[in-house]
Amino acid sequence: MSEVVVILHTEKRIAVLREAQNEMRGHREQMPDDAFYTRKISEAWRRARGSAAYRDIGEFSRERFRLLPVTPREDLKARPLHYAAIEPGQAAKYYETTGTTGSPTPTPRLAQDTIWNTVSVAEAWRTLLAADERVAILLPSDIVPVADLVVGVCEYLDIAHIRCYPFATGISDWDRLEAMWRTFRPTAVFAAPGVALQFTRLLAQRGRLDDISGSVEKLMFLGEVNTAPFRRRLGQWWQATAYDASYGSTETGTLAAACTEGHQHLLPTATYFELDTGSEVVPLRGAGEGRLVVTPLNAYGRPLLRLDTGDEVSVASGCPCGSATPVVTVHGRATDGLTVRGVPLSVRAVEEVVYGCTDATGYLLELDAAGNYARLLLERGFGADRAGEPQARELVQQRSEELLELRWDSVVFVNSLPANTKSGASQKSWKRSNIRRLEAA
Repeated sequence: MSEVVVILHTEKRIAVLREAQNEMRGHREQMPDDAFYTRKISEAWRRARGSAAYRDIGEFSRERFRLLPVTPREDLKARPLHYAAIEPGQAAKYYETTGTTGSPTPTPRLAQDTIWNTVSVAEAWRTLLAADERVAILLPSDIVPVADLVVGVCEYLDIAHIRCYPFATGISDWDRLEAMWRTFRPTAVFAAPGVALQFTRLLAQRGRLDDISGSVEKLMFLGEVNTAPFRRRLGQWWQATAYDASYGSTETGTLAAACTEGHQHLLPTATYFELDTGSEVVPLRGAGEGRLVVTPLNAYGRPLLRLDTGDEVSVASGCPCGSATPVVTVHGRATDGLTVRGVPLSVRAVEEVVYGCTDATGYLLELDAAGNYARLLLERGFGADRAGEPQARELVQQRSEELLELRWDSVVFVNSLPANTKSGASQKSWKRSNIRRLEAA
């Protein structure tokens, strides 16, 4: 059952739903004005004072908000309940982060958190998801909220859907998934990128990809950073349009959602955005680059003020879809970067090479502790021509020298890679799923 439907059992909560609808629809595809932000931030400020972390911040003013120190993400991770305004047992929904970058973060949510976030995302996706859509949700629903969110959106928009996470042992294995597909014939698929790769590879090996993909029109990726070459490759294999569907976290809720043009737009009615440029933290006013700082405007269980997400982003305007809200490109967390022989590597840079010039269905970087050695392992694509691999390896080296300014110590094709490079949204840290540190002999 949907998290929204289950939670709407009182008039007070239905009133929250109506308020959220009116607010999101009233500012659809527009940037709110200063009066809106003053009102919403003051309400978030008041709720935040109910937590130990913000108890002594005093009465709200825009000047006091501007001078409030940024909340370090590391402190939130180290003391998550210090920032909570409620105890875990008081929550309507209790979640935890995946823990891929450290210990899992307890995240209690009240009904208001769920309602506001679901309405915000549903209204953003309304132009993408048709009324007669059939949605398959290949995302986890245990502990983390990602599948619950998509289910809630589908219920809100009155769209047929099914949860079918293929790593739910004993329930939705790959065979059960394939059998369901033939009956339900999904038109839109929500999945983590790694899961989509694994399913694609399995179907291709069985010779059933063309049949299973026949009904699918949209691939909606979320839960991990993914790249344009990756989306193009999956879109070609499935003969569907692939979207970077949303961006956010368990701690913050959803911060951005995809438009019909395939870009991600920040959700400025739901969150107040700032950029840390390296020298100062400034309100997001248009184009810019830096680390994203957020104040969720509709957080109740754990209100956060000026949280440093740790995510490096680029922000632009002027999307062809017509929305006036900023377009964001998420480059990943600053801590996800690597340096090999003095050359910085990022998720996007590596995947521009891997998915831009090979048919690989996955990759793994093997690095030594000192960062002086780097080998690239590529998982052979289905129907791979091994005779062409020497030429493919040299092409990867050439493109790596052009785009990364790095030549790998070796490029090796393998039959399969470890499962944690594919399970997606349960192992979404790039360093944990796509990097292997080699021990000295």
